[in-house]
Amino acid sequence: MSFYNDRILPHLINLSMRNRGLLPYRERVISQAYGRVLEIGIGSGLNLPFYGSRVDELVGLEPAAGLLAMAQRLAGRIDIPVKLIAGSAEAAPVDANSIDTVVTTWTLCSIPDAVGALREMRRVLRASGQLLFLEHGLAPQENIQRWQNRLTPLSKRIGGGCHLNRPIRTLIESAGFCISRIETGYVRGPNPMTFFYEGCANRPPQRPSPFPGGSGSAFR
Repeated sequence: MSFYNDRILPHLINLSMRNRGLLPYRERVISQAYGRVLEIGIGSGLNLPFYGSRVDELVGLEPAAGLLAMAQRLAGRIDIPVKLIAGSAEAAPVDANSIDTVVTTWTLCSIPDAVGALREMRRVLRASGQLLFLEHGLAPQENIQRWQNRLTPLSKRIGGGCHLNRPIRTLIESAGFCISRIETGYVRGPNPMTFFYEGCANRPPQRPSPFPGGSGSAFR
């Protein structure tokens, strides 16, 4: 790993994600988590203060050692048991059907195989579980999309693989999720970087076997 990615990038990511304007979105999404929670790309732990009493345990997955060390320092300040794991979202070291809530905030943009990671999230979720997501991605207007496509190569180089042009809803549905709620819109900032997707998705209901015994917008 390069010096930039190892030493500089974690601090830049932590600094950029500390934007106070993002706090209401974090609080709204994280407050819906319950049971055993898996946060994908926990980063420096900025979501930790918003987990409530309905959460029994939090498992945080993060590939960047520098960010994981920052999260470890914050984990001791909350009352919920926290387990931090160094690992990839595309191969989450978590048992199948063991998670009640998966959380991903501003993470899908930088995962190399986003659909593969989402399939892993579906694998670890219990049948009654939920995926809570808050992401930025592809805007609906063609002129903004053109800028997103132009800027993404630069964003990937300096932003740890961040894609500005990922179609978040399409990715989630391609991984086999059913979206139960989604809100989209722009937040303050440059339009190519600030089209947000916020919502909840679930595993599709299992269809009964034909053989007996067989197997709007919240943004202002």
